[in-house]
Amino acid sequence: MSKKTLLLATTILCTATLGAAANDRYMSRPPVVVSPDLTAPWVMQLTGEGVQPAVSARRIVVRQREQQRRVLRQRSGVAVQQVSAVVHAEKPVKTQIDPVFLPQVVDYGTEYKAGTIVIDTNNRFLYLVMGDGKARRYGVGVGKPGFEWAGTHKITRKAEWPSWTPPQEMVAREAAKGHYLPAFMEGGPENPLGSRAMYLGSTLYRIHGTNAPWTIGYAVSSGCIRMRNEDVVDLYERVGVGTKVIVI
Repeated sequence: MSKKTLLLATTILCTATLGAAANDRYMSRPPVVVSPDLTAPWVMQLTGEGVQPAVSARRIVVRQREQQRRVLRQRSGVAVQQVSAVVHAEKPVKTQIDPVFLPQVVDYGTEYKAGTIVIDTNNRFLYLVMGDGKARRYGVGVGKPGFEWAGTHKITRKAEWPSWTPPQEMVAREAAKGHYLPAFMEGGPENPLGSRAMYLGSTLYRIHGTNAPWTIGYAVSSGCIRMRNEDVVDLYERVGVGTKVIVI
Protein backbone atom coordinates (compact mmCIF):
# COMPACT_ATOMS: atom_id res chain seq x y z
CA MET A 1 0.00 0.00 0.00
CA SER A 2 1.37 3.35 -0.99
CA LYS A 3 1.89 6.17 1.49
CA LYS A 4 -0.74 8.27 -0.28
CA THR A 5 -3.33 5.51 0.00
CA LEU A 6 -2.49 4.94 3.67
CA LEU A 7 -2.84 8.64 4.48
CA LEU A 8 -6.28 8.81 2.82
CA ALA A 9 -7.53 5.76 4.70
CA THR A 10 -6.31 7.18 8.01
CA THR A 11 -8.12 10.50 7.35
CA ILE A 12 -11.41 8.76 6.56
CA LEU A 13 -11.14 6.59 9.70
CA CYS A 14 -10.47 9.61 11.96
CA THR A 15 -13.37 11.55 10.48
CA ALA A 16 -15.76 8.65 11.02
CA THR A 17 -14.50 8.16 14.59
CA LEU A 18 -14.97 11.85 15.45
CA GLY A 19 -18.42 11.83 13.87
CA ALA A 20 -19.42 8.81 15.90
CA ALA A 21 -18.06 10.41 19.05
CA ALA A 22 -20.03 13.55 18.35
CA ASN A 23 -23.18 11.54 17.77
CA ASP A 24 -22.55 9.64 21.03
CA ARG A 25 -22.09 12.95 22.84
CA TYR A 26 -25.34 14.36 21.50
CA MET A 27 -27.56 11.31 21.52
CA SER A 28 -30.38 13.70 22.54
CA ARG A 29 -29.77 16.89 20.58
CA PRO A 30 -30.18 20.08 22.65
CA PRO A 31 -33.20 22.13 21.55
CA VAL A 32 -32.70 25.25 19.52
CA VAL A 33 -33.26 28.17 21.90
CA VAL A 34 -34.57 31.44 20.49
CA SER A 35 -34.07 34.58 22.52
CA PRO A 36 -37.28 35.55 24.39
CA ASP A 37 -36.40 39.17 23.72
CA LEU A 38 -38.69 39.74 20.74
CA THR A 39 -37.46 43.30 20.45
CA ALA A 40 -33.89 42.22 19.74
CA PRO A 41 -32.48 44.09 16.73
CA TRP A 42 -32.02 40.94 14.63
CA VAL A 43 -35.71 40.08 15.08
CA MET A 44 -36.98 43.56 14.30
CA GLN A 45 -34.75 43.73 11.20
CA LEU A 46 -36.35 40.70 9.53
CA THR A 47 -37.61 42.76 6.65
CA GLY A 48 -37.09 42.90 2.93
CA GLU A 49 -38.69 41.39 -0.11
CA GLY A 50 -40.78 38.38 0.79
CA VAL A 51 -39.82 38.61 4.48
CA GLN A 52 -42.06 39.80 7.32
CA PRO A 53 -41.08 40.41 10.96
CA ALA A 54 -41.97 37.48 13.20
CA VAL A 55 -43.64 39.79 15.72
CA SER A 56 -44.91 43.34 15.13
CA ALA A 57 -43.91 46.17 17.46
CA ARG A 58 -47.59 46.72 18.33
CA ARG A 59 -48.02 43.10 19.40
CA ILE A 60 -44.87 43.35 21.51
CA VAL A 61 -46.21 46.40 23.35
CA VAL A 62 -49.61 44.74 23.88
CA ARG A 63 -47.94 41.59 25.18
CA GLN A 64 -45.75 43.57 27.57
CA ARG A 65 -48.78 45.44 28.92
CA GLU A 66 -50.69 42.19 29.44
CA GLN A 67 -47.73 40.79 31.35
CA GLN A 68 -47.61 43.90 33.56
CA ARG A 69 -51.33 43.52 34.32
CA ARG A 70 -50.85 39.88 35.27
CA VAL A 71 -48.05 40.83 37.67
CA LEU A 72 -50.27 43.46 39.30
CA ARG A 73 -53.16 40.99 39.68
CA GLN A 74 -50.83 38.47 41.33
CA ARG A 75 -49.81 40.94 44.00
CA SER A 76 -51.63 41.09 47.28
CA GLY A 77 -54.70 43.29 47.60
CA VAL A 78 -52.80 45.75 49.77
CA ALA A 79 -49.99 46.11 47.26
CA VAL A 80 -52.43 46.70 44.40
CA GLN A 81 -54.23 49.35 46.47
CA GLN A 82 -50.91 51.06 47.16
CA VAL A 83 -50.02 51.10 43.47
CA SER A 84 -53.46 52.47 42.61
CA ALA A 85 -53.14 55.19 45.24
CA VAL A 86 -49.82 56.32 43.80
CA VAL A 87 -51.20 56.42 40.27
CA HIS A 88 -54.30 58.31 41.44
CA ALA A 89 -52.16 60.88 43.18
CA GLU A 90 -49.95 61.51 40.16
CA LYS A 91 -52.29 61.77 37.16
CA PRO A 92 -55.67 60.69 35.82
CA VAL A 93 -55.99 57.12 34.63
CA LYS A 94 -58.47 56.03 31.98
CA THR A 95 -60.75 54.04 34.21
CA GLN A 96 -64.12 54.27 35.90
CA ILE A 97 -64.78 57.37 37.97
CA ASP A 98 -64.43 57.11 41.73
CA PRO A 99 -67.99 56.64 43.11
CA VAL A 100 -67.45 59.54 45.52
CA PHE A 101 -67.64 61.88 42.52
CA LEU A 102 -70.99 60.60 41.28
CA PRO A 103 -74.04 62.88 41.79
CA GLN A 104 -75.72 62.57 45.17
CA VAL A 105 -77.75 64.59 47.63
CA VAL A 106 -75.75 65.41 50.76
CA ASP A 107 -76.08 67.39 53.95
CA TYR A 108 -74.78 70.89 53.31
CA GLY A 109 -75.22 73.63 55.83
CA THR A 110 -74.63 76.99 54.20
CA GLU A 111 -75.69 80.61 54.26
CA TYR A 112 -76.18 80.70 50.49
CA LYS A 113 -79.66 80.70 49.06
CA ALA A 114 -81.22 77.73 47.32
CA GLY A 115 -80.22 77.66 43.66
CA THR A 116 -76.69 78.95 44.31
CA ILE A 117 -73.78 76.97 42.87
CA VAL A 118 -70.76 76.57 45.17
CA ILE A 119 -67.59 74.99 43.76
CA ASP A 120 -65.09 73.57 46.26
CA THR A 121 -61.95 73.34 44.12
CA ASN A 122 -59.80 71.78 46.84
CA ASN A 123 -62.11 68.80 47.24
CA ARG A 124 -63.26 68.69 43.59
CA PHE A 125 -66.97 69.10 44.30
CA LEU A 126 -69.70 71.33 42.88
CA TYR A 127 -72.72 71.92 45.13
CA LEU A 128 -76.12 73.08 43.95
CA VAL A 129 -77.71 74.41 47.12
CA MET A 130 -81.22 72.99 47.66
CA GLY A 131 -82.03 74.64 50.98
CA ASP A 132 -83.08 72.93 54.23
CA GLY A 133 -79.46 71.93 54.85
CA LYS A 134 -79.18 69.86 51.66
CA ALA A 135 -77.34 70.19 48.37
CA ARG A 136 -76.95 68.23 45.18
CA ARG A 137 -73.26 67.38 44.87
CA TYR A 138 -71.31 66.58 41.69
CA GLY A 139 -67.67 65.64 41.13
CA VAL A 140 -65.67 68.06 38.99
CA GLY A 141 -62.25 68.58 37.44
CA VAL A 142 -60.59 71.92 38.26
CA GLY A 143 -57.68 74.14 37.26
CA LYS A 144 -54.25 72.54 37.33
CA PRO A 145 -51.45 74.11 39.39
CA GLY A 146 -50.90 77.66 38.23
CA PHE A 147 -54.45 77.93 36.87
CA GLU A 148 -56.41 77.92 40.14
CA TRP A 149 -58.77 80.77 40.81
CA ALA A 150 -61.59 81.80 43.15
CA GLY A 151 -64.34 84.37 42.96
CA THR A 152 -68.04 85.03 42.50
CA HIS A 153 -69.78 85.25 39.13
CA LYS A 154 -73.13 84.63 37.51
CA ILE A 155 -74.01 82.39 34.61
CA THR A 156 -74.27 84.76 31.66
CA ARG A 157 -74.86 82.26 28.87
CA LYS A 158 -75.76 78.63 28.33
CA ALA A 159 -75.00 76.49 25.29
CA GLU A 160 -75.78 72.94 24.18
CA TRP A 161 -72.95 71.06 22.47
CA PRO A 162 -70.85 74.23 22.39
CA SER A 163 -68.14 74.91 19.83
CA TRP A 164 -64.62 75.64 21.04
CA THR A 165 -62.18 78.36 20.02
CA PRO A 166 -58.97 77.93 22.06
CA PRO A 167 -57.54 81.24 23.36
CA GLN A 168 -54.34 82.30 21.61
CA GLU A 169 -52.34 82.06 24.83
CA MET A 170 -53.48 78.44 25.22
CA VAL A 171 -52.59 77.67 21.59
CA ALA A 172 -49.09 79.12 22.11
CA ARG A 173 -48.63 77.38 25.45
CA GLU A 174 -49.56 73.98 24.07
CA ALA A 175 -47.53 74.49 20.89
CA ALA A 176 -44.45 75.00 23.07
CA LYS A 177 -45.08 71.50 24.43
CA GLY A 178 -45.51 70.04 20.96
CA HIS A 179 -49.32 69.90 21.19
CA TYR A 180 -51.06 71.70 18.35
CA LEU A 181 -54.64 72.79 18.98
CA PRO A 182 -57.21 73.50 16.27
CA ALA A 183 -58.14 77.14 15.69
CA PHE A 184 -61.80 76.16 15.97
CA MET A 185 -63.73 72.99 16.80
CA GLU A 186 -67.42 72.33 16.20
CA GLY A 187 -69.51 71.01 19.07
CA GLY A 188 -69.79 67.24 19.40
CA PRO A 189 -68.69 64.20 21.40
CA GLU A 190 -65.00 64.83 20.64
CA ASN A 191 -65.13 68.48 21.68
CA PRO A 192 -63.36 69.12 25.02
CA LEU A 193 -66.30 71.27 26.19
CA GLY A 194 -68.59 68.26 26.08
CA SER A 195 -72.36 68.32 25.89
CA ARG A 196 -73.15 71.59 27.73
CA ALA A 197 -71.44 74.80 28.79
CA MET A 198 -72.40 77.54 31.24
CA TYR A 199 -70.32 80.69 30.84
CA LEU A 200 -69.25 82.60 33.95
CA GLY A 201 -69.49 86.38 33.87
CA SER A 202 -67.32 87.98 31.19
CA THR A 203 -64.44 85.58 31.82
CA LEU A 204 -63.23 82.72 29.63
CA TYR A 205 -64.15 80.29 32.40
CA ARG A 206 -67.03 77.87 32.02
CA ILE A 207 -68.73 75.00 33.75
CA HIS A 208 -68.78 72.44 30.97
CA GLY A 209 -68.78 68.76 30.05
CA THR A 210 -65.78 66.80 28.87
CA ASN A 211 -64.61 64.21 26.39
CA ALA A 212 -62.31 62.79 29.09
CA PRO A 213 -64.57 61.73 32.00
CA TRP A 214 -61.70 59.93 33.77
CA THR A 215 -60.25 63.37 34.63
CA ILE A 216 -63.09 64.16 37.04
CA GLY A 217 -61.66 64.54 40.53
CA TYR A 218 -58.34 65.92 39.28
CA ALA A 219 -56.75 69.33 38.79
CA VAL A 220 -56.22 69.18 35.04
CA SER A 221 -57.95 72.10 33.30
CA SER A 222 -56.83 75.61 32.35
CA GLY A 223 -59.24 77.03 34.91
CA CYS A 224 -62.62 75.79 33.70
CA ILE A 225 -64.79 73.53 35.83
CA ARG A 226 -65.41 70.28 33.99
CA MET A 227 -68.06 67.66 34.67
CA ARG A 228 -69.14 64.36 33.19
CA ASN A 229 -71.44 64.97 30.23
CA GLU A 230 -74.46 63.36 31.91
CA ASP A 231 -73.86 65.41 35.07
CA VAL A 232 -73.48 68.75 33.30
CA VAL A 233 -76.73 68.06 31.40
CA ASP A 234 -78.48 67.45 34.72
CA LEU A 235 -77.09 70.68 36.22
CA TYR A 236 -77.84 72.61 33.02
CA GLU A 237 -81.53 71.73 33.32
CA ARG A 238 -81.67 72.81 36.98
CA VAL A 239 -80.13 76.30 36.68
CA GLY A 240 -80.64 79.31 34.46
CA VAL A 241 -78.87 82.43 33.28
CA GLY A 242 -78.28 84.69 36.26
CA THR A 243 -77.50 81.82 38.68
CA LYS A 244 -74.89 82.83 41.23
CA VAL A 245 -71.67 80.80 41.12
CA ILE A 246 -69.17 80.93 43.99
CA VAL A 247 -65.74 79.36 43.45
CA ILE A 248 -63.72 78.76 46.60
